Amino acid sequence: MERNGTGRPDDERPWDRARAGGGPPKPPAPPPYPPGGGPMPQPVRSLRTLLMVLAGVQALLGLWVLTHSVEIAARLWEDEAPELRSGTVEFLGVLVLAVAGWGIGTALRFPTRLPGVRVSAVAYGWVSLPFAYLLFGTMPILGVVWLGLAILALVRPNQPESRAWFG
Repeated sequence: MERNGTGRPDDERPWDRARAGGGPPKPPAPPPYPPGGGPMPQPVRSLRTLLMVLAGVQALLGLWVLTHSVEIAARLWEDEAPELRSGTVEFLGVLVLAVAGWGIGTALRFPTRLPGVRVSAVAYGWVSLPFAYLLFGTMPILGVVWLGLAILALVRPNQPESRAWFG
């Protein structure tokens, strides 16, 4: 490093940097979307709607499992006392409702623009994939539709607009 006559390095003298073309540090470039909110881009809005639909249908399925737990247990285990095993089915229903609540909560947090919300949307997409297999066993058409929507929930958060929105 070159020293000037005072014994200080040249990079400690801001006037020398300004003459050399360095100048003062430049402010960072503004984000593509204003931090105050601004309009949500269309791909992000459609992802939010998709998460709401997936989680809403999942919540309905969870409620159906909870209300029909004895019948489901009787079909699954075919023994004489399905009431004894209905607790397992009710636990699965509560688990489905919890995952649905996660999806709805993630969709509702989109306006905060936190990067963790995008990661949560991707994780919810991965968690919703096995439901397609479960639905396909009972209602094949709904299982195929669910699979397509779950794949969209995995792909949409990685689009450039979504990455820019969530920072």
